[in-house]
Amino acid sequence: MAEAAVAQVDRSLLVEAEIGLEDAVALRRRLHAHPELGLVLPRTQEAVLEALEGLGLEVSVGDATTSVTAVLHGARTGPTTLLRGDMDALPMPEDTGLDFASEVEGVMHACGHDAHVAMLVGAARLLAARRDRLAGRVVFMFQPGEEGFAGARVMLEEGLLERAGPVDRAFAIHITPMFTSGTVATRAGTLLASADTFMATVTGRGGHASMPHDAVDPIPVACEIVTALQSMTTRRLPAFDPAVVTVASIRAGTTNNVIPERAVLEGTVRAVSESTRALALEGVRRVVDHVAAAHLCSAEVVATLEGYPVTVNDDTSATRALQVAGSLLGPERTLRMPTPVMGAEDWSFVLQQVPGSMAFLGAAPEGVASPAPNHSNRMVIDEQAMATGMALYAAMALD
Repeated sequence: MAEAAVAQVDRSLLVEAEIGLEDAVALRRRLHAHPELGLVLPRTQEAVLEALEGLGLEVSVGDATTSVTAVLHGARTGPTTLLRGDMDALPMPEDTGLDFASEVEGVMHACGHDAHVAMLVGAARLLAARRDRLAGRVVFMFQPGEEGFAGARVMLEEGLLERAGPVDRAFAIHITPMFTSGTVATRAGTLLASADTFMATVTGRGGHASMPHDAVDPIPVACEIVTALQSMTTRRLPAFDPAVVTVASIRAGTTNNVIPERAVLEGTVRAVSESTRALALEGVRRVVDHVAAAHLCSAEVVATLEGYPVTVNDDTSATRALQVAGSLLGPERTLRMPTPVMGAEDWSFVLQQVPGSMAFLGAAPEGVASPAPNHSNRMVIDEQAMATGMALYAAMALD
């Protein structure tokens, strides 16, 4: 059944996506030059609403966030497919030198969300033109707040799945300049890690830098905690179900001759299963508490924020995505990934409720030996790859 369905993928999708690429690039560049952060993206929402005009979609906007949901009804009954494009940027400078570089100081589309939006709009146009051949419905999910604000969860809590009606399957694309342009890669099972953050305060007793024996210096204790956390990850967590614990910030002291009373550590915990995620978070609390106590300090993990869950692709959906991509593009442009990626995604919240998957779309710029990765201030993409993304989105709904 699966092979027969895949054999019917409409290859004209890619041809028409390439014809529509100019419009997609224009929208992407418009968003890139005017990036917005978090859950409130009024300018981006306006651009999406304008781009969807005239397609005959049922369009609604969010209340708690500036989301856009659009529903396309096919001519026949069939499954409902949810397609998602995230819309927000990152709080960082841009140093690409592009003609359409960010005009907003300290804000950049460095994760490809501008391309995601443009590709999803392009897919909506492809599918609207094929309404008479569409069995079922397509729900287009334009989502703010992926970068740490859990915008997908906000949309779900606002009733995305209920308002749109029962959703049978879900699919998302994430662009990356680290893969060859126009290639598609994914895997069944865990695709991306969970992401949690912690902040620990180590409290000693302040004093004179020349007489540490009269004080209790929290700085070396904080340093020991950092190394102890790395030992914990290799000695207390399964080698084939790993986690990454990174202390990314240590703040302590005000000058060179004063031992401070406190040191503050901040970091992140990433895991590829919910069981190891729980073990790692418990281990962080335990290590911080007991290393501090061994040195006469008190410590408290003052904020362990439960962030994004593990992103788990449904086995059937991930296999189907690779089959559809292979039929559309040729098997040489598809890759079944051997391992997960330790980044995280709030698409994970959707996949907890709907069988579906996410795939990576390669967009390495031509002639660049070492492309800057996602979240780099110098990240650029090959915009030609967006035609592949538009066609793949549409094919996943039509198949």
